Amino acid sequence: MAASLVFRLHNRGPELVREVLLERGWEEYDEKEQEEEDWNLYWRGSAFCKSEYHNLLPWQRLNHHPKTAGITRKDCLARNLRRMKATFGSALYDFSPIAFILPNDYTRFLDEYNKLRLTRGPSVYWICKPVDLSRGRGIFIFEDIKDLVYDCSVIVQRYISSPLLISGYKFDLRIYVCVKSFHPLTVYIHQEGLVRFATEKYSLSSLKNLYAHLTNTSINKFGPFYKTQKERVGQGCKWTLSKFRHFLHSQDINQLLLWQRINNIVTLTLLTIAPSVPSCPNCVELFGFDILIDVKFKPWLLEVNYSPALTLDCQADVTVKKSLISDLIDLMNYTSTDRLRERAYQKHGHKQPCLHADQPSHVPIPVLPKAKQSKFQKKTRSIQSSQTQALPLIKTLHWSEKINRRRTRHHEFVSDHKRHLPPVHLDKMHAARGRTTNTTAAKNQTGQTLNLTFGPHSRTNVSVVNRQTCPALASWLRDNRRLHMSEVTNHDSAETEAETKLSGDTDVAASILESPQRGLGFRQPAASWKLPSIYSGSHRPVIIPLEGTTAVNGQHVPPLRVGDFIRTFPFNTATLEASQHKLDVKIIIQELHKLTAQLADWRSEEEEEDVEGEEDFDSLLWGQKDPPLLRQYFKP
Repeated sequence: MAASLVFRLHNRGPELVREVLLERGWEEYDEKEQEEEDWNLYWRGSAFCKSEYHNLLPWQRLNHHPKTAGITRKDCLARNLRRMKATFGSALYDFSPIAFILPNDYTRFLDEYNKLRLTRGPSVYWICKPVDLSRGRGIFIFEDIKDLVYDCSVIVQRYISSPLLISGYKFDLRIYVCVKSFHPLTVYIHQEGLVRFATEKYSLSSLKNLYAHLTNTSINKFGPFYKTQKERVGQGCKWTLSKFRHFLHSQDINQLLLWQRINNIVTLTLLTIAPSVPSCPNCVELFGFDILIDVKFKPWLLEVNYSPALTLDCQADVTVKKSLISDLIDLMNYTSTDRLRERAYQKHGHKQPCLHADQPSHVPIPVLPKAKQSKFQKKTRSIQSSQTQALPLIKTLHWSEKINRRRTRHHEFVSDHKRHLPPVHLDKMHAARGRTTNTTAAKNQTGQTLNLTFGPHSRTNVSVVNRQTCPALASWLRDNRRLHMSEVTNHDSAETEAETKLSGDTDVAASILESPQRGLGFRQPAASWKLPSIYSGSHRPVIIPLEGTTAVNGQHVPPLRVGDFIRTFPFNTATLEASQHKLDVKIIIQELHKLTAQLADWRSEEEEEDVEGEEDFDSLLWGQKDPPLLRQYFKP
């Protein structure tokens, strides 16, 4: 019988993720009964530390990409959007209100404030938000600068004072965006989302009434009119996007263009950080984009939420969020190969430590993973350990076992599959290079000499390997060396970030605070954040493509849709090529502009015309419940 997939939740939550995974037949991780790495998915609301990304094993996934703080912290988002405006023009990045980070930008804000007061009079409104708080905490709206009082780092933005209203109530859209990969950039947007209403009618005469100006559910569910039957809005403060589409049908607007503009906001915002996010193929990220639509049907980006709330406060939450998580798990594309962890444990359970004869005595002895033990055996081992605390050597070995367990499992996994590596003819290699190496030769199954073990002080691990005759071995050695160096320079086993409790929408970013380096002579450059490959040597788990996966010009194309997730990037051959190797932001922006212009000029009578010269690339228009193919709107 095949083993179950295992999920691990930080601080026992969120409950919705547990419910969905248990319904799908998953097993929840139990640290008392299972080994430390015996899980397939680790889900947490806060950021993972750097070492957790470095120590990922092939069958493990995380629900956060590293270093996405650039869009999920309000001040970082404002700074990055300002940079992109300076680079590509303010007309392109005009979907975010002008913003100032105080206290640093106070002089700039004062100049803008005085200029607008002179040109437009006093009817200019501002909104002040703490940069690192969520769920509407600390937000206030002001008109006169004398009301600007703050005691922490804040962001001050022009307040959009003419929002689109439904029966007099202000609202915004919560759009769920999944970034499957940053290298290459692969983006999906969920067709279903939430419309979040204020619970009192909008009025600029009462700026301090948060129930009229803020749409955060964490605020409005405590309002006096939350359970009241409100005109057209109904009870509570949420709709689904499907219900919002019915509202749009009654308005004389180009729906395709509206949804595409929101899609553009998502893509252009992600482009601000995509080149700087390290590649981590076993990660996925679910963002919550908050979009406000003004009275002219122009969408505005309010903020990007890290770990959007998965609590179920009403029926709209149940309808949207449960299918959202289920579709997200499908998008991760778990297959039977992810049960590899069980076979790895079974194979390595009987192995013993192996020492090099010339290994220095002060170096901690790497201990290979042991077979799972019963509770009685674990208890006996802990009692024996407590009785030998006075022995420094035993204590060191016990500490070494805990520190080195993850690294040795990775090396064990690789060495188990070394028979797949092509042979290396050392005599020919040495003769060609005119050098000798400190090696221990091993015989493979065919009797040919295979160089698999190097001396602990050898610096020629990779350089002596002929990359043409043995590319797989060279790759394994390169990855192994990188893993070793990162482990030396990041020697602490505890998380180095400040852990925070998150019970709702969290726009606090996944900023990874580095601890002081305690390396043994190695030091990784501060600017580099290159993650090692989790796949070493010639062994790589075979991932079964999702249904609908195709290839264009020999390049892998992600599936069009998974559940209600629609692939919105890449959306044509040009953007696919521009994201494959080094991200070409300029070409992507040109393609976005071209697509938006074509949708703006599109007329319904053109829909049935035959379009010639269309490219061999299928994409769907996001926004509509049953989205049409994008190529039918492209003019030849």
